[in-house]
Amino acid sequence: MDIICLCHLRWDFVFQRPQHLLSRFAKNNRVYFIEEPIFGAPVTRLAAESRMDGTIVVLTCHIGENAPPIEHQSIQEDLLNDFISEAKVSDFILWYYTPMAMELAGALPEPALIVYDCMDELSAFRFAPPDIQERELHLLAVADLVFTGGHSLYEAKKHLHGNIHFFPSSIDKAHFGKARTAEPPANYAMIGKPRIGFFGVIDERFDVDLISALAASRPDWHFIIIGPVVKIDASILPRASNLHYPGSQPYEVLPSHLSGWDVALIPFAINESTAFISPTKTPEYL
Repeated sequence: MDIICLCHLRWDFVFQRPQHLLSRFAKNNRVYFIEEPIFGAPVTRLAAESRMDGTIVVLTCHIGENAPPIEHQSIQEDLLNDFISEAKVSDFILWYYTPMAMELAGALPEPALIVYDCMDELSAFRFAPPDIQERELHLLAVADLVFTGGHSLYEAKKHLHGNIHFFPSSIDKAHFGKARTAEPPANYAMIGKPRIGFFGVIDERFDVDLISALAASRPDWHFIIIGPVVKIDASILPRASNLHYPGSQPYEVLPSHLSGWDVALIPFAINESTAFISPTKTPEYL
């Protein structure tokens, strides 16, 4: 059976829950990962790129810069419908990560099963669409099966669906276990000790004030903050000689970074965006 996934995250952004699950599904199923569209492209087209040794096809609609906004939805539907027809996809599971993608379902044949894997409370994130909660209720009404990535999410939504299950994220234990024997990156020789590290997305959940205060109060400690900066202005990140921002790093090298740390940190603020999170960094660090 094929799997068509509709996701708000780019496949190549950060390797996390969707990538872990779908890459495993792809061992026995054809998997099509549909990303959010890219607007203002030179030409209208559907990009289809292989990942994970060809077992996953990532589909991205590029909407031409001259396309009228009123036609954006129908253009996406036509592009996807043509591809799905040519790929002869008929018996498939429709796997959602975002309710905002529900409109695209009209371009697809009738699925054998609809799954909603609710990994985050997206409505609590910065720049969330104003109608996302309404759309989620619609998705919950049509889904056959619902998972939540955290227990607090399950408690908040369990009354909304009759077949909802708490499905916590796990980790690639063998991968992160390499941190116990791996050599740290060569440039760590230029960074003093102790080293306190973090890897993940640096966004509205990141406690900028905490990191600033720690760095100022402990100038002999070195903080290594790994990850892309999104939805916040990078200029608000504190700067000091003991603060290091290597940027995004490939998933494959994260264990080597871990091996060079004395302490692993999850500096998340207590706010609306963190109320329902269940960071996989905890078991990855361990």
